[in-house]
Amino acid sequence: MRRVPSAPARSRTIALDDESLDNVARHMPTTRHRTLTNWGAYEVETDGVEITAVHPFAKDPDPSPIGQSLKAVRRSRVEKPAIRESWFREGPGARPELRGREPFVEVEWEVALDRVAAELDRVRTEYGNQAIFGGSYGWASAGRFHHAQSQIHRFLNSIGGYTYSVDDYSIAAGHIITPHIFGFSFDDYMDQQPHFVEIAEHTELVVAFGGMPIKNSQVQYGGQGRHMLNSRLETCRDRGVRFVNLSPLGEDLIEAVEAEWIPLRPSTDTALMLGLAHSLLSAGRCDEDFLDTYCIGWDRLRSYLLGDPDGVPKDAEWAGRISGVDPLRIRSLAIEMADERTLITLSWSVQRTHHGEHAYWTAAALAAMLGQIGLPGGGVGYGYGAVGLNGHPVGYHSLPRLPQGKNPVPDFIPVARISDLLLHGGEEFDYDGRRLTYPDIHLVYWAGGNPFHHHQDLNRLAEAWRSPDTTICHEPFWNALARHCDVVLPATTPLEREDVGGSGEDDFVFWMEQVIEPVGEARNDYWIFSDLADRLGVGEQFTQRRTVEQWIEHIYARFQAHHPDYPSLAQLKEAGHFQIPEEWIPPSPSQLVAFRNDPSGAPLATPSGKIELYSATIEGFGYDDCPPHPSWLEPYEWLGNAGGYPLHLISNQPKTRLHSQWDHGETSLNGKVDGRERLGINPDDAGRRGLATGDLVRVFNERGSCLASVAIREDLMAGVVQLPTGAWWDPVEPEGICRAGNPNVLTRDVGTSRLAQGPTAQTCLVEVERYRGEPPLVQSHVAPVLLSE
Repeated sequence: MRRVPSAPARSRTIALDDESLDNVARHMPTTRHRTLTNWGAYEVETDGVEITAVHPFAKDPDPSPIGQSLKAVRRSRVEKPAIRESWFREGPGARPELRGREPFVEVEWEVALDRVAAELDRVRTEYGNQAIFGGSYGWASAGRFHHAQSQIHRFLNSIGGYTYSVDDYSIAAGHIITPHIFGFSFDDYMDQQPHFVEIAEHTELVVAFGGMPIKNSQVQYGGQGRHMLNSRLETCRDRGVRFVNLSPLGEDLIEAVEAEWIPLRPSTDTALMLGLAHSLLSAGRCDEDFLDTYCIGWDRLRSYLLGDPDGVPKDAEWAGRISGVDPLRIRSLAIEMADERTLITLSWSVQRTHHGEHAYWTAAALAAMLGQIGLPGGGVGYGYGAVGLNGHPVGYHSLPRLPQGKNPVPDFIPVARISDLLLHGGEEFDYDGRRLTYPDIHLVYWAGGNPFHHHQDLNRLAEAWRSPDTTICHEPFWNALARHCDVVLPATTPLEREDVGGSGEDDFVFWMEQVIEPVGEARNDYWIFSDLADRLGVGEQFTQRRTVEQWIEHIYARFQAHHPDYPSLAQLKEAGHFQIPEEWIPPSPSQLVAFRNDPSGAPLATPSGKIELYSATIEGFGYDDCPPHPSWLEPYEWLGNAGGYPLHLISNQPKTRLHSQWDHGETSLNGKVDGRERLGINPDDAGRRGLATGDLVRVFNERGSCLASVAIREDLMAGVVQLPTGAWWDPVEPEGICRAGNPNVLTRDVGTSRLAQGPTAQTCLVEVERYRGEPPLVQSHVAPVLLSE
């Protein structure tokens, strides 16, 4: 019997029909419950069935509207365990080409768990645990115990391990290049770069490559009690700090700071910075003492800037031809940077380009030439505005966490190489000086995150996804990941369980109350993995005989043992939150300041003990796509080599959701037109194509195509279009056009270089044309056809 859901289903945990549930809701008093999300804290009002209202945290001066989407908690839900029909009837490996296309069979939990446990056991026995890939992205919950990534890693470790991923889609190239430059991790660098209080007090000029997009600061890994970027930027403005926004998008710095906007072509930040560096050199404004004392490799970089190796001086004219910036402004900006206390900042998006490692390296070199690294409010900083608490004047502090155990399997991949892993098992690849081999993957197990949102070239990913025998996921909603898996286990959202929440960069800790009962037959990850662990003979190892409540008490007690002044768990539950006094968590001591004050007594952990403008280590790797000093390498596609696709696509973070989360919610839907994303386009580019605001267009290149609604924007430079990420992928067969407007059908799945192998989504050319014909209905939030056993 077929069942095609046409409307959100009510929870199966209450044995009443829809009419009875509505009657219950009308007669139930509303109650408020406190929760925390990755975009802020809220009080959620419910009538016992539906969420009726979402109220911002009283102490948040600038709350995110994304919270209103929580009211969609019952929509598009996976309500019962579901198994793809061919896999259910024929077993592992059956008709993988039908993943994402065929009905699912709804089964009882016992059936689903028995089938999953048997398949895990088969794969590890026949192929070894390295044949299991454990996929997860850590943004699933702000909770510290119900943290999907921790849960799946703990479970897979308990059954013998798995192939894992390293780095992240946001900042992979930055993670790898930073230790080669400064000798410590990217996270450690961000902890000690100038914070906003310091910037307001000491900085005179902020030169922001990629801006500081306020929309991105709505979100923070682990949540945040207060959204402060807007007010901190206004304080900087009031103190006289001047801002220059070097970006294709004028909106990348808020109007309140009255920034000068210098549009530049996407993927050309490195060339522009080299032009600024050459301008400093030719004007005699380099800090030679700093370069000699604190850096190694200045002679190599100086020679490159002058054009000795290739006959091409990297002067302002050269940089202007590449970036589109007036050479006169390049020269004058370089002098202004030398005259004032200058902080050079780069958004995370700048390194999500082909050869993106060199953008971050060149910025460090430019800051070194100014001689301001280690001075208050000077130097170089990365990711201001990328998330809410970057630049927050609070030191990192650990919070409760679930122990994950140890993974005995050594195999791993850079996170953005998932398609290569599935397509090229047994083949070798390079990564940060190592020659590694992709293992043969027979089973993918995913809990937390949606690869069919954040990965590039989704059509290629769909092809790769057909390679394993089995794909399994825990998922609350029928998004593209769920549709493409063989087994879908319905997971609760954070609103359906209790937890402790918070971020190690924030000065708040929250108690997250359960707001509603689990929808349908949804269960939390710990429950699912506990039952699977029992079936696989490692139940006690995984659970340690603790319930959810006992685990939360246990990890909080371990945390409180190191922080005896913090409230007890009972006190935290009663109060709802605890604000940590700032004097308890001061900013971390800066290694760069110590190094500047005593370069021989406090050397950096680089091979030379200095800032490396040239790396003998990287030169030893022999990578032709990553030279051993800051360099400009032409991207695989950009406006300088555009042919049939003359527009550069910026696929940045959305204003209306976190990644693809709650795409079906109120705030996200309000930002769409007929369920589709809006494509920003410059008036001149729109005029050449005869387009007006609201027109339906096809955005395309040789990799794929999607539909979007035109939004004409003056704050977007000519030759550039902008389409936010996060729409649930909704391909139409057979041509595969995405009806909802997911830009990752267009992006290329190639690493930044052999050094970092990071994603390169921001290096992408497209064309735009008016869509002809009847617009297809968007189906991304509609459940697939569901069958009964």
